[in-house]
Amino acid sequence: MCGIAGIFDATGAPIERSVLAEMTRTLAPRGPDSEGFWFGEGVGLGHRRLAVIDLSPAASQPMANEDGSVVVVFNGEIYNHGDLRADLLAHGHVFRSRSDTEAIVHGYEEWGDAVVERLDGMFAFALWDARRRRLFAGRDRMGKKPFYFAEIARPGRPPLLAFASELKALLGVPGFDRGIAPQALVDYLTYEYVPAPHAIFAGARKLDAAETLTVELRDQRPIVRVARYWQLPFPEEHRPRRAQQAAEELRQLLRGAVERRLVADVPLGIFLSGGIDSSTVAAIASKVAGERVKTFAIGFSDASFDESGHAATVARYLGTEHHEQRIDAPTLLAALPTVVRFLDEPLADASIVPTYLLARFARQHVTVALGGDGGDELFAGYPTFFAEPFGRVFFDGLPGVGQRLVARFASLLPARTGYFSFDFKLNQFLRGGRDSGPRRHQRWMASFLPEELDQVLLPEIRRAAQPDPLAAAALAGGTARDPWDRLMAFYARLYLAHDVNTKVDRAAGAVGLEVRAPFLDTAVVSFACALPPNLRMRRLTSKYILKLAMQNHLPREIIERRKQGFGVPVARWMREELAPLVREQLAPDKLRGEGFFDPGAVARLVDDHLLGRRDRRKALWTLLLFESWLGQWGHARA
Repeated sequence: MCGIAGIFDATGAPIERSVLAEMTRTLAPRGPDSEGFWFGEGVGLGHRRLAVIDLSPAASQPMANEDGSVVVVFNGEIYNHGDLRADLLAHGHVFRSRSDTEAIVHGYEEWGDAVVERLDGMFAFALWDARRRRLFAGRDRMGKKPFYFAEIARPGRPPLLAFASELKALLGVPGFDRGIAPQALVDYLTYEYVPAPHAIFAGARKLDAAETLTVELRDQRPIVRVARYWQLPFPEEHRPRRAQQAAEELRQLLRGAVERRLVADVPLGIFLSGGIDSSTVAAIASKVAGERVKTFAIGFSDASFDESGHAATVARYLGTEHHEQRIDAPTLLAALPTVVRFLDEPLADASIVPTYLLARFARQHVTVALGGDGGDELFAGYPTFFAEPFGRVFFDGLPGVGQRLVARFASLLPARTGYFSFDFKLNQFLRGGRDSGPRRHQRWMASFLPEELDQVLLPEIRRAAQPDPLAAAALAGGTARDPWDRLMAFYARLYLAHDVNTKVDRAAGAVGLEVRAPFLDTAVVSFACALPPNLRMRRLTSKYILKLAMQNHLPREIIERRKQGFGVPVARWMREELAPLVREQLAPDKLRGEGFFDPGAVARLVDDHLLGRRDRRKALWTLLLFESWLGQWGHARA
């Protein structure tokens, strides 16, 4: 976990040191160990370091090659850097450290832009080629590490290009446009996050997973080009696989992925929720680590959200050094302002609060943690995968009168506030409509549907944005041909990259913790893409192949337990402890002055929820987080 920042001026003018220094220092929580800068003709690079591999000064950044013609700033870990180093040494390159960063420097010298295709890991880097006066940047295949950039217009001069690991680092660059981008706001209300290429501020963009950024001079003007270097490798046609053989192959691939992520020169542990994904990582790490591993879990006072008992069961079974912290409602609520401060872009995934508390707790003991992120997306673990066959029967086969009767029944159910309550599940299911595939799944997950955005947003905001933001969901499949593959691609390309990975990156970055995800290993992802869909989900059994792979390595009750997300009781909070904050942040006069939302439409949502008429948890939490974010980082419309 590090932070990178930089500025490129095509005129060759010196970069203002104070501006770059302020950009870089906003990233200090990500990299608490050291700070470094490098300046050249019209370029400046900044770095904040969390020392994980090679703790010596020789591994500090920015890092250059022997003659200083190639300089890089890098955030992340390259897990195959040993193999790359051996190859590069054979080609005559000289290394001065054990750092994985140096493999990028010499790899670019040897392979040019194709170096990004050889990197296996989680990364975002920016590299300056002084001979060609060229900036080259890249982001990892699954979107673990962030990269924001901005082209800042200047009268009479070429635009200035700035980049950073976090959006907040760009705010101090003179001329940066801090206006709220209408499309990004619509996307946020739809997805609960802002997918690439947009950013919430009009002046910024972000690289998507598996994309590169190239900035070259043409007639003394910077030409910015974004390109994709990798796609999820779905086959043209799935070949039948024997389940037991595939399960053994998966277990061996995960073993290799975990082994590569256990390499560190600092203390290391495992996030353990008690679900199949994190339990798998803990089980494999316990076998290959060569020592007793540390595991970390948090428990909740609200029993319907608490998984700590399952985590303790796994820890006892594996014999880990288990650490558990109990969290009550006041602690969770007290953390909310801190979460809003480190979220420089709104994110309405409420699980970021416990994720932050878990990261903060683990950081008291370790510098690196392994987690189970990616298992749900790769192996059909979400409840929406379970709902897919029912959706096909209900929406595509049941007559309209039957659908209306079910909808009427759902409207009469009392609005409960427990974890994934029946009324909540049924009402979300009914939102699927007659769409299919990824679009139906996005409707199930959305805070606001397009028709609801027409009511809650002011007309001028709605007109300035794409009419149907769900269209992106339909395109997420890329090369996927099988309908189940398209769903997997949708979750991996959108939800995983822009929600899950962003959540973990920001929460861990706030406390200087590095989190690694074995399930997002390139070999594991490629294996999952090549699997016949019936080995990901068989009948109504989700994660079939993973459960088969781990059936003799984890307790049976863990293998067979139903999925439970890392949730918090926001529905109850907003009726009780957070009700005053909801009223304050979503007050009609306040919204009227800001100029984004229709005060009357929002007031109806608030009253529905607070008076117990309807469960509006998703819509209200999304609005509440945006308004809290706006008070911290944004500003009202002019």
